[in-house]
Amino acid sequence: MTTEDRREQSVSFGAAAAAYERGRPSYPPEAIDWLLPDGARHVLDLGAGTGKLTVRLVERGLDVTAVDPDQGMLEVLSASLPDTPALLGTAEEIPLPDDSVDAVLVAQAWHWFDPELAVKEVARVLRPGGTLGLVWNNRDERLGWVKDLGRIIGHEVDPFSQTVSLPGAFTDLRRHQVEWTSYLTPQALIDLVASRSYCITSPDEVRIRTLDRVRELLATHPALANSTGLALPYVTVCVRATLS
Repeated sequence: MTTEDRREQSVSFGAAAAAYERGRPSYPPEAIDWLLPDGARHVLDLGAGTGKLTVRLVERGLDVTAVDPDQGMLEVLSASLPDTPALLGTAEEIPLPDDSVDAVLVAQAWHWFDPELAVKEVARVLRPGGTLGLVWNNRDERLGWVKDLGRIIGHEVDPFSQTVSLPGAFTDLRRHQVEWTSYLTPQALIDLVASRSYCITSPDEVRIRTLDRVRELLATHPALANSTGLALPYVTVCVRATLS
C-alpha cells in the first residue's frame, strides 16, 4: 500500500463514525497500565478516532490531546469529551510544539502512518525519555464462530506473533499482550464490521453482501443463534519504546 493509499483509507472512517463508536471495543486497563510510563501527565492520543482510547486516558485524570486526520471522527470524540483538545492532524505533521508530551499512544492506527516520518514527528513532540506506545485489539480467532467471522470479513493478523520495528531515536522496544473478552450485542457486531475500512470503501453491493453474511452467521451459528449478547474474545497487543 502506498503512502497516498494509506492516507486515503485513514480518512475513510468518518463516513461510518457512529458505527465505529458503537461497534469497536475499548482497551483493557492492564494494557493501558503497561503502555503509560510512570509519572506521565501529558499524553497525546495520535490517530484518536472517536476516542475509544482517549476516554480511558481522560478517566485517569491525564492531560490528553487527541489528534486525528478525520473531522467526522473528531466530532464524535468531542461530543463525549467536550473538554479534551481534539485537533486535526496527521502522524506525519503533528500539530503540537516540540517537547510537549510525556507519552504518545497510538491505538489501532500505526499501520496507517508513514513509519519513518511518524517516528521523527513523535520524537519531536516527546520530551526526552518519553514513551511511544502502540496498541492493537485483534480478534482471537481460535474459537469457532470468531474464525467463521474472519472468513467473511478477513482474518486478523496473528496476534501471538505481531510486532513492529521502530527506526530512529527509540530504544528499549518491548512487547506485551493481554487476552480479554468484549461483550456486545448482535447489532454492535454488525456495526463493528460496518466500521472497517474495507467495508466502508467497498462498492455498495459488496458492503451489503458482507453485512448480510454476518447477519446469516448470527442467525445460524449454534453459538450465536437467538442470543442477545455475544462474547467476543480479543488479544490486545502492546508495543512500547523509549525516546533516547
